[in-house]
This record gives sequence, structure tokens and C-alpha cells, in this order.
Amino acid sequence: MEKHTKVLIIGSGPAGYTAGIYASRANLSPMLYEGDQPGGQLTQTTEIENFPGYPEGILGQEMMDDLRKQCERYGTEIVSRTIDKVDFSKRPFVCQDDRGDVIVAETVIICTGAKARYLGLSDEEKYRGLGVSACATCDGFFYRKRTVAVVGGGDTACEEALYLSTLASKVYMIVRKDHLRASHTLQQRVFNKENIEILFKCNATGLYGEDGVEGAHIVRHLGEEKEERFDLPLEGFFLAIGHIPATHIFRGQLDLDGEGYIRVQSPTTRTSVEGVFAAGDCADPIYRQAVSAAGTGCRAAMDAERFLVDHSDL
Repeated sequence: MEKHTKVLIIGSGPAGYTAGIYASRANLSPMLYEGDQPGGQLTQTTEIENFPGYPEGILGQEMMDDLRKQCERYGTEIVSRTIDKVDFSKRPFVCQDDRGDVIVAETVIICTGAKARYLGLSDEEKYRGLGVSACATCDGFFYRKRTVAVVGGGDTACEEALYLSTLASKVYMIVRKDHLRASHTLQQRVFNKENIEILFKCNATGLYGEDGVEGAHIVRHLGEEKEERFDLPLEGFFLAIGHIPATHIFRGQLDLDGEGYIRVQSPTTRTSVEGVFAAGDCADPIYRQAVSAAGTGCRAAMDAERFLVDHSDL
């Protein structure tokens, strides 16, 4: 089967659904492919308290359901499938979904997101939303006056630890090397924080707790003669070892940075291919917030609309 659309939105979440809302209100009749995780990462989050308009907070799944309904209300065609092939070599663009159907699109907005890197421990999944988080800005508020740990030793880990140090009573940094990889300025800020303690040459091998995280199993000097094992009492366990943008199908089609994020021509959402735009975490290695993703979804839809007006001969 072959379908045609003025705007194909690949991915959902705050960026994708917002792009759908704006594109459909502009009478562009967009088609949105939700991907293998409809609603994106926020559907795996418990309560969200930092998205404007929800003074009492809201469950991640509930907020995504609201955005999806609003998107559909204005006429976006939502397809619960995944796009797995794209050809951006010429316009209109030709894409294919996981059932073999072909979508011919005049413009494409990519909102495929990024997933946090995890250590690969089975306990991480067990306690997800129950003490395990990959976003201090999102979840740090719930750990006021508590003891938490941040895994990682780079810029992101130091930034997360510093942010958490303003909320939590104690912040441990679990660093597998004997040094931090962060910039000198960030390192000094961490070293100067009295409630941050760095555990160098340490690895977390597991978590424990009844109804949530109560601590982590730690190994210091793993594989060495002086290897030491101990339990570290905690209530929050934050991963800060990077993210993986979901952009693998765009390699060779678009300009990506070294980490795989889509490069955009800021302040627009234009990519290296005319008529293809990117919004949300797949093009944002810095902020990775729902509200900023929604904002870029709005901008991408407006950019697509302007492109279509300028190329009305298509």
C-alpha cells in the first residue's frame, strides 16, 4: 500500500504530538507514526511536576494520552507502527513502515527521541520509577532531604550531582575510574560541595529494597587484588552515563554529530536535507526536557508549513 502526505511525523512523545497539533491546525493533514513506544519515554515515568499547566502534577502516561487526544482532535492521522526505512535522496521523500507500506511525504519531521544509557543491571528495570531515574531535573524534586547516588564521571554526571546537591541531603557519585572526566570548572564545583562524596574506582553491581530502592551493591577496585564489596544505603539511584539518540535509520541520510544526534540549523529545526526537520531529544543533546521537546515540535511544524508554502509547486 502507498500513502501520500504533506507532512510525515516520525515518532511521538511531546515533540511528535505537538508537531501534529500545529501541523493539523495549519490544515496540512499530517500523518504521525508513533513508533515502538507510543508516547515516548514519558510513558515510563511516574509523576511529572515540571510541565506547565499541571499544578498538581500528572502521570507521564496520562499526559501523553492528553497530548495524543489533542493531536487527533485536530485531524492528525496517528498510525501505531514504526518507520524503518527512509530515502531522503529526492523529494517527495519515500519512507517504509514495518509492515512494508510506503509513505510518500512532501516534508518529514523526525521526533524519534533518545534513550538513556543504563548499566544493564536487571535491578534497574525492577526499580524504574521506584528510585531509579535517568533525569535529575525531572525527578530530583522527589528526593529532597534524602540520600541519592549519581552514576558517571563526565560533565552530565557532575551537573546532575550539583543539581541534586541543592535538594538531597547527601549525594554520592559512583565513578568507575580514578578521576572525573568533566571539565575543570565542573570538577571544582563538585569538589567544593560539602554534601557530594565521590566514590572513585567503584562499580554498582545491583540494587536492593522492598518497595523501592534502599541501597546499591558496590564493588571498589573491581578485579584487583584489593577488591572490596560493600552496600551503600540510598533512596535514589540516578544514571548519568549518556543517552542514545534513536537515529540509526537516518545514518547516511542526514548529518549527525559524533553521538548520533541530528544536527539542525539553529534556531530553526532544519536538517541537512531540505524539507526534513528534527525536533525533541533526537536533536537535543543538552536539555532533554518534555517542555523543550514540545517547543521544538511546534517550531518544526511551523518550519514545515513555511517550506511547503515556499515550495508550493510540489
